[in-house]
Amino acid sequence: MQPLSTAPRALLAGVKAVLTDIDDTLTLHGRLPAEAFDALWKLRRAGIKVVPITGRPAGWCDLIARQWPVDGVVGENGAFYFRYDEAAKKMIRVYAQTAELRRANSEKLWKIADQVLKDFPGTAIASDQAYREIDVAIDFCEDVPPLPLATAQKIAEAFHREGAAAKVSSIHVNAWFGAHDKLTMSRRFLAESLDIRLETDLNHIAYCGDSPNDAPMYAVFPLGIGVANIKPYAKLMAHLPNYVTQGEGGHGFAEFADAVLQARHA
Repeated sequence: MQPLSTAPRALLAGVKAVLTDIDDTLTLHGRLPAEAFDALWKLRRAGIKVVPITGRPAGWCDLIARQWPVDGVVGENGAFYFRYDEAAKKMIRVYAQTAELRRANSEKLWKIADQVLKDFPGTAIASDQAYREIDVAIDFCEDVPPLPLATAQKIAEAFHREGAAAKVSSIHVNAWFGAHDKLTMSRRFLAESLDIRLETDLNHIAYCGDSPNDAPMYAVFPLGIGVANIKPYAKLMAHLPNYVTQGEGGHGFAEFADAVLQARHA
């Protein structure tokens, strides 16, 4: 991971779309800093597409797609994308699975989650679970006394042993049944909604993140950006961002946005 200041100016100036995690990438300590929200607006005004790619639930994603200056949201680690059509006053929702399959997978998933809560004292179902449609989120750090990251890894392994997918974020272990992930749905959203294709536009897309569940995205995007608080997770990640900001969380995201905009006007 090299300092963001070493990123080639031409690479930054060529950014057409910014994909970004939310928790501890746009936010910091659970809050959205004013400069991070302002950075979203600056990017939008510059004509750069912005798409949050998050593990957060459908209920949150509906609000974000409607009210934030973004072009859509990929939620629940790739289970769906939401895009608000302002002209038609309509929310467009696209899922990776049919409603019938989602219901069947949910029943299997909750049986595993109930056992995980018993096997790992101190964990809890995430407080945003009521607003989820596909996955189950196990809280190990957000609204419970923080547990070691090693415990979160073991929780993910427990889901894996039962055939479920599971990813560790900075606050939750998200688990689901299905082949979808952040990358598959991001690829689909970009192509279907923004006419941007990874095969031809890869070098014009940036991805910003902060934790192990962002590693698959860093494996693909040359302009992978980690905010400074990614550093403690580096040894756990198979793929790292090429660049890292000085600032943490939303401050680091704003730093990146300013670097892109400055490169464009150089």
